[in-house]
Amino acid sequence: MSKIAAIQMSSGPNIQPNLDEAAKLIEQAASQGAELIVLPENFSQMPMNDEERVANAETIGDGKVQTFLSVQAKKNNAWIVGGTIPIKSDEAGRAYSSSMLYNNQGEQVARYDKIHMFDVLIEANNETYNESATTVAGEKVVVVDTPLGKLGLSVCYDLRFPELYRTMVDQGMEICAIPSAFTAFTGQSHWEPLIRARAIENQCYVIASAQGGYHVNNRQTYGHSMIVNPWGNVLGSVGTGPGVVITELDRSVLETTRSKFQVLNHRKLNCRIN
Repeated sequence: MSKIAAIQMSSGPNIQPNLDEAAKLIEQAASQGAELIVLPENFSQMPMNDEERVANAETIGDGKVQTFLSVQAKKNNAWIVGGTIPIKSDEAGRAYSSSMLYNNQGEQVARYDKIHMFDVLIEANNETYNESATTVAGEKVVVVDTPLGKLGLSVCYDLRFPELYRTMVDQGMEICAIPSAFTAFTGQSHWEPLIRARAIENQCYVIASAQGGYHVNNRQTYGHSMIVNPWGNVLGSVGTGPGVVITELDRSVLETTRSKFQVLNHRKLNCRIN
């Protein structure tokens, strides 16, 4: 059996300290045998404002954060899902929110651009988010072959759109990575139910890595990173603050669940994202 890991952070606005913290947590996970490690959304920077995030956007294939991820993957002999980092677009004042996958040789083998934008008003605590103002939405569903199985990539707000995950299952997804930065308020009610629902309905492993704690930009994120198996059982989790969740990925559980409880073969309607 293989081991997989979800890393939780409470990132700040300065990139280098976040990278230093991420390096320690990646090494901790790898030292315990993790072969696939998922970092949270915005792991390298929780900026003071969205404009600062766009200003630090990197050119695809070149940049401090991408180099860091490549080095860490090779150094630790692990596949790494690099949470999200801002990648330059052709639009002034807007960048992609991209989740990069690196293999254990340090090669970037996939890129997923967050599709669903977090444009919401949370009336209970007067929080307003308008992600689409500074982020270009992606359009491509990404499922990648890895030594542990077929890995689907998604990000945070995507979690609320089950049709995305159904489309990934149609492309063979067996494991799903969900780097996130859920708000503390929405996380209390929705985080675990949504993660477990995606695992249950798609009969896949879910690695949900989150930001968790108070941030310098006055945001509070929910944390509670977790790994869930295809039956919907939470195999491991943490509360708030930096931490690592490591569990075994047992392919026999995935295969037995899908063969004995053939939900995916009983579908009558298909919802596809082209």
